[in-house]
Amino acid sequence: MSNRCLYYSTFSEFLQTDAPSIYYAIRTKYHGGAYDTTDEAWEEEIEVLQRVLLPWKDENAHIIFEYDIPRLGKRIDVVLLLRGLIFCLEFKVGKKTCEQADIEQVLDYALDLKNFHEYSATRRIVPILVPTNFQGHTSTIQYSVYDCDIYNPFITGESNLQQIISSVLEHDGGQKIIPNEWGSRWLISPYKPTPTIVEAARTLYQNHSVKDITRHEADDAATDATTNYVLSVIEHSKRNHEKSICFVTGVPGAGKTLVGLQVAINQTYKDGAIDEENGAVYLSGNGPLVAVLTEALARDDRDRNNKNITDSRREVSTFIQIIHRYRDNMLKKIKNPVENGILEIDPNAAVEKEKSGYGEVEHVAIFDEAQRSWTHKKLAEYLKKGGTYGNKLKVPNFPVSEAAFLIWSLDQRKDWAVIVCLVGGGQEIHTGEAGIAEWIEALNTQYKHWKVYISDKLTAPEYAEGRVNELLQENTNVTFRPELHLAVSMRSFRAEQVSDFVHCLLALDPKAASLYKDIMARNYPILLTRDIYTAREWLRSKAIGSLRTGVLISKTSARYRPQAIRPIDKTSGDVNTVHWFLEDKTDVRSSNYLEEAATEIEVQGLELDYTCVLWDPDMRYSPNGWEFKKFNGSKNWTDETNAETRNYMLNGYRVLLTRARQGMIICVPKGNDKRNAEGLYEDQTRLPEYYDSTYNYLKSLGIEEI
Repeated sequence: MSNRCLYYSTFSEFLQTDAPSIYYAIRTKYHGGAYDTTDEAWEEEIEVLQRVLLPWKDENAHIIFEYDIPRLGKRIDVVLLLRGLIFCLEFKVGKKTCEQADIEQVLDYALDLKNFHEYSATRRIVPILVPTNFQGHTSTIQYSVYDCDIYNPFITGESNLQQIISSVLEHDGGQKIIPNEWGSRWLISPYKPTPTIVEAARTLYQNHSVKDITRHEADDAATDATTNYVLSVIEHSKRNHEKSICFVTGVPGAGKTLVGLQVAINQTYKDGAIDEENGAVYLSGNGPLVAVLTEALARDDRDRNNKNITDSRREVSTFIQIIHRYRDNMLKKIKNPVENGILEIDPNAAVEKEKSGYGEVEHVAIFDEAQRSWTHKKLAEYLKKGGTYGNKLKVPNFPVSEAAFLIWSLDQRKDWAVIVCLVGGGQEIHTGEAGIAEWIEALNTQYKHWKVYISDKLTAPEYAEGRVNELLQENTNVTFRPELHLAVSMRSFRAEQVSDFVHCLLALDPKAASLYKDIMARNYPILLTRDIYTAREWLRSKAIGSLRTGVLISKTSARYRPQAIRPIDKTSGDVNTVHWFLEDKTDVRSSNYLEEAATEIEVQGLELDYTCVLWDPDMRYSPNGWEFKKFNGSKNWTDETNAETRNYMLNGYRVLLTRARQGMIICVPKGNDKRNAEGLYEDQTRLPEYYDSTYNYLKSLGIEEI
């Protein structure tokens, strides 16, 4: 019935259906790999619940397997809707014991529903942890300290699960009569953060105590002017019932993310009170950025308020979210498959609200790094197979780009809406990232009724090849405002011209030499070395107090191991990136240990005080322009011929060279000129000639060598 779960039915239907048929229904809808443990767990859960739920077979009750909590990327094993109560069951099939993390997991589900799920906000929620072979059960029934409408988690083996449910029903005196449509409406309930969670997010950010994210010494007048103008557009759109989009652009480190966060907070709070009707959400497609920012804010909240870190993370995730979950929640509302290339809402999969229509609850959506939104081709290929890992909603023949779909999502509102796109110039670093041009194309063709607000300064080639004004010249709804472009880097606070210098360096513009002199005169060191150990010693000399250092490499680099460098391990997602950015210098996982290196993927949108950019032979200087190479994984570098990929590689180095607040050192190794007994080079993947041309070019700009 719904894309938000793998199985849904009434108790009566569930109990009258044979177990293999239920299992088949779940397995058919699941797009992930065929994992035996997952299959066995479902089979046992079905068997257990068909015994346990028999006493309530004739009631107006509902059962849901594998329910996705909207926009949080979490999935509950089983939800029971019985007599007005919501039972959250987390099974640990085959386990005889339970761990604290298991208890926190099921309590998290209950709190997430209470805080994020509109149809659960006024209901009592019962979290139950079920290690199936556990002997014994919780005997005390009490409400959780977190919320008077959430029970303290119960722990029980399968043999006592029925008794626990009966005891809770008796204790609660739950309603026996509930609306017939309760289950189906609950299943597609809108996402809606509660004021208490938004209040926590406001407090988190307004205290400005997250030094690792917000530390800078720049005058913030420019960001204030931009923030105020965006807020004025929002107010104008609300007053006139308009749909509007603002493009906030700027050089790397200019404070675009800061503007986005300030708009989200200021829009949600007016005169110190929560403005529930006009809220905003900050969304980013940059997983590492979201992970690091969320964790930093959560740790601050935990330390200041003596709270559980899990609670703090949940509070922060209300207002900072990964954009893909927002997108995926809207995808679950469309008619699938798409017919005639037109996106339409499926009324059986979504609730229409008086003001928001079929859109999300927020009037304002702030999309950070909007240049990284996917092209139509990239998104269609992704959705055709159900995501990268084949474990998401499959949508064949998806008709539009990600930018167009996000505009469509906000366009579903009946009253008014504003999109704020935070756009970095020349920072598209993944295949399939569309840049600002894709947003403009959608506005010019599909959403001509939307008002467009953009800077008149976007003539640089980093933005749609310098064609922004040309692309918008036929659009009669455009307002050009200089406040929407941030031209001064806040990251490089001792040298505002670092971004210009990096641009000229990569463009092979001779002006880079004079810019370098000016930067050095402002006490912002940019140095050159051919020895990684020299670079490490320089960084260690700068790591005073809480200052942060780190080594950076491009994602297409390949020969960093001889430098005793390894990339951040991404097998566990972004958890190690969080450690790299946030742990102190006594922790081996910290960037300050200078053992693991971040690529442009992990570091985009974030920053360190001092960096070392380790330059590999993937991008080499030549008098005729940069040469781009790819490594075959064993012994050969070959030419990268794809123009789009070459552009991403260039942008990758642009990101790496603009991550330092206070200074950087560029390490271009000497390569290996040793020969073996046969007279051949010992390592043909690191010939000196692969490095020398780049080193000589950087040296020619006057960059001081140590």
